[in-house]
Amino acid sequence: RDLIDRNVARAGLIIPPGYGRDLAGWQSAEVAFILDGSDPTVASTALAAAQLIGQSLSTQTSIERMEARGQTVITQQPIDVRTIVWFNPGLISSYYMVPAMIGIILQYLTTMLTATSIVRERERGTIEQLIVTPLRSWELILGKLIPYVLIAFLNTIEVLTIGVVLFHVPINGDLLLLLTLTALFLVTTLGIGLLISSIANTQQEAMLTTMFTLLPSIFLSGFFFPLAAMPIWLQIVSYAIPLRYFLIIVRGIVLKGVGLSAIWPEVVALAIFAFVVMSAAVRRFRKSLD
Repeated sequence: RDLIDRNVARAGLIIPPGYGRDLAGWQSAEVAFILDGSDPTVASTALAAAQLIGQSLSTQTSIERMEARGQTVITQQPIDVRTIVWFNPGLISSYYMVPAMIGIILQYLTTMLTATSIVRERERGTIEQLIVTPLRSWELILGKLIPYVLIAFLNTIEVLTIGVVLFHVPINGDLLLLLTLTALFLVTTLGIGLLISSIANTQQEAMLTTMFTLLPSIFLSGFFFPLAAMPIWLQIVSYAIPLRYFLIIVRGIVLKGVGLSAIWPEVVALAIFAFVVMSAAVRRFRKSLD
């Protein structure tokens, strides 16, 4: 269970004691195939492969028994594969997609709003009026970011509510932990938006740059496609995508009900991204104010 919670394994085969004895005694033997259903695409592929292998071994054993006994009919299957799907027994795709929508919406919303709002004020000349006020630069930055943090949390709760009410997505984990780690992800996305605002000269440039950062995040974060199915070089590139870590976190908490002990590597990686991106953004923004 621990390996599946930490995404180290996607499936496991449990061979009970007496398996070999039952087969040698011409009896039916059972094995349990445990499957992580949080990713329906991977789970469906693994399930089909397990059923095919189980059927093949059972057929081969049946033929050997018929030849040994001179029979033409086998009354029972020698090997019975019992499939157990965790977290998403019905392999419903909305269980996988809806929690991930939180990350996509938050990144797009906070990055776009932060970047365009600051550039808009620069275009209108109001940013200069703020500069001459007694406000310190960090106070100015904080005042700009707090409204978007509140909007982002409201959107998070909204998506979760829609997921539960309309799509019946279960929330198996700690909601407070999810919101806390969402705040960590917001530090990263707000930092990206702040960084874009210090580079872009017009709102159009800010919007295009935001989309340029969003598209790779969508395709390389595991939102649509399993990371394991990508070429090795793309898997390596995906480690530079903050959304990758947040999707593992949000799916782990919502679907698997895991705690920090299972997702701490992703939390540490996200914290490093948040610190580096926000530090670079604040430094760059201060220079643009000067």
